[in-house]
Amino acid sequence: MPSPFPGMDPYLEDEKQWPTFQASLIHAVHQMVLPGLLDRYRARVGERQYTSEQALFTSILRAEHKEAFIEIRQRSDGRLITLIEVVSPANKTLPEGRKAYCDRRDEVKQTSANVVAIDLVLQGATLLEFAKESAPSWDYAVVVTRWTHPDRCEIYSATLPRRLPRFRLPLASDDRDTVLDLQAAVVRAYEQSDVGNRIDYAKDPTTRLSDENRKWINDVLKQEKLRK
Repeated sequence: MPSPFPGMDPYLEDEKQWPTFQASLIHAVHQMVLPGLLDRYRARVGERQYTSEQALFTSILRAEHKEAFIEIRQRSDGRLITLIEVVSPANKTLPEGRKAYCDRRDEVKQTSANVVAIDLVLQGATLLEFAKESAPSWDYAVVVTRWTHPDRCEIYSATLPRRLPRFRLPLASDDRDTVLDLQAAVVRAYEQSDVGNRIDYAKDPTTRLSDENRKWINDVLKQEKLRK
């Protein structure tokens, strides 16, 4: 089943859908990156784990989180060249999730490696290292930070009604970038994970939306005959 939306599907942020979708998206990105890599590199999928805690009246709710990422390393010496992250809702809404994400990002930047952050999450506080208000408005973004210019970011963005962007994925500074089509990766992840069959499009997404986006979603779902 294809997604009814031309770009990102906001229903995927639901805590019941996201872990399956994120794992599938990382797999899709990994498979799409491989053909663009020279024999000089290898790409592997890694995973971090952490626990979050939330106070609920007289009890503590603990949750285990697993977040996959992709490392592109140089074959000759194993040096990390580029880290590819897919931001999760927990990274933007929970203190433990934010710390896990930011600690890894900062650690990688100290190793003179590139960082690529794919943010397809509407909810929560931004993880950008500069004021989002200083740039054009967007809902989703890929933020590329090259180790050669750690204080500058390349931003590839899209609003909810638009197709997700293609972006330049940096390798070693003496090599050409490779190009990744994020929309194609999301489509592949959506279809391969089969999450669409578990989403009730008759209901509103769990994440907060602007009135404009809510109306647009309603119109799209009616056109696709997923709502009356």
